[in-house]
Amino acid sequence: MPMSEPVLTARIPTPPFGETADRHIVSIEESLRTGGYEGLAKALEQEPGDLVAMIKDAQLRGRGGAGFPCGLKWSFLPAQDDSGRRYMAINCDEAEPGTFKDRLLIDFDPHLVLEGIAIACYACQLDTAWFFIRSEYHHQTRVVEQAIKEAYETGIFGSKGLLSGKSTFAVECYLHRSAGAYICGEETALLEAIEGKRGWPRVKPPFPAVSGLFGRPTIINNVETLAALPSIVLNGVDWFQSMGVAGSFGTKLMGVSGHVNRPGVYEVDLGIPLRRLVDEYCGGMRGGREFKGAIAGGISTGILGPDQFDAPMDFNIGAFDVMGLGTACPTIFDADTDMVVVARNIARFFKNESCGQCTPCREGAQWMYEILCRIESGDATSKDLDLLLELAGSMGGMPGTTICGLADGNNWAIRTIINKYRSEFEARVKPDRSLVSLSVLTP
Repeated sequence: MPMSEPVLTARIPTPPFGETADRHIVSIEESLRTGGYEGLAKALEQEPGDLVAMIKDAQLRGRGGAGFPCGLKWSFLPAQDDSGRRYMAINCDEAEPGTFKDRLLIDFDPHLVLEGIAIACYACQLDTAWFFIRSEYHHQTRVVEQAIKEAYETGIFGSKGLLSGKSTFAVECYLHRSAGAYICGEETALLEAIEGKRGWPRVKPPFPAVSGLFGRPTIINNVETLAALPSIVLNGVDWFQSMGVAGSFGTKLMGVSGHVNRPGVYEVDLGIPLRRLVDEYCGGMRGGREFKGAIAGGISTGILGPDQFDAPMDFNIGAFDVMGLGTACPTIFDADTDMVVVARNIARFFKNESCGQCTPCREGAQWMYEILCRIESGDATSKDLDLLLELAGSMGGMPGTTICGLADGNNWAIRTIINKYRSEFEARVKPDRSLVSLSVLTP
């Protein structure tokens, strides 16, 4: 599969299309000089409904984790009734361990994201945008604040209308910093946080498109999803679908970390085999060691086993017994990795980050962590291993068990690690003596 020229990161040098040392913050002047906001200008020449149809036809899937079709999500909005505001919430929380691809965009080309926000707001007729950014992104917050200020000064946003009145439709854009909880990356918890409340996921329905921020219709999109919009509007549906594979069109930012020679963020066509991503872009496995496994795209997705190095990085990756592509930011493990320690560390994260609202997640995450600690120390029995799998299944094996997907992510992460590396766990546990027959114990 031939690699495409970079699309999202045209102004951000990304190997093999440029050197990372040449990266810099793109100002509004440089953005306009190099084609910035031309996609917005073209979008404003079309009817909002036609733009929604274009993104739906392009089959752009969300780049934040779930992979839900962007245009389809937009189509869920009710018709305007002129009774109040309609909102966009931009998810830049990026707290999933191993995920750092959105940071590349807001570090260096925030105007590409702001242009996508303006296009989405016009297409969906949303008059207010809230840019929700991870609290630990201190430098990135300043970069985005400056970019929003520049966008207002240039007439992109503000009361005069988009692009200084080229459209009478006006959009206001505000930056909101997260309070630091992982759960705020869940879309309805994000809405609660913007409203100044505790970041607890909401029971659905109603869904945000009908009743979101402050009870009004709201669309929630990821930073990378929005950054894809200007190029689609400028170049068309056929151009976008010439990249990637069926059902997973376009390019994708993939942040690779772990035991590789050149960790970093790379823009590649969806569908690239993981092995090729590691060998051609990341310089191969560190120290020439053997590949042992990879977290596919954030720990919530589960793990690819040692025989799944050639798994294609697209939205059909669930065929390899993982929950999905997630953020497409794989963490690579070499042959020296202790998978029991990996599982225990993941369980600790989910235990600490559970909001505590749902009993299966709150209690199950704690129990799973404690059992894995016993297994790691050699104090567990084979019965504990079976109990661990049972706990994981009860937390995320049935839809509707909990309000949000955190318990599902915990289940997929721990279950796939145990199933694909069971021998490592069995080597750390003792036989269960409680099952020994009484006749054996009788003199």
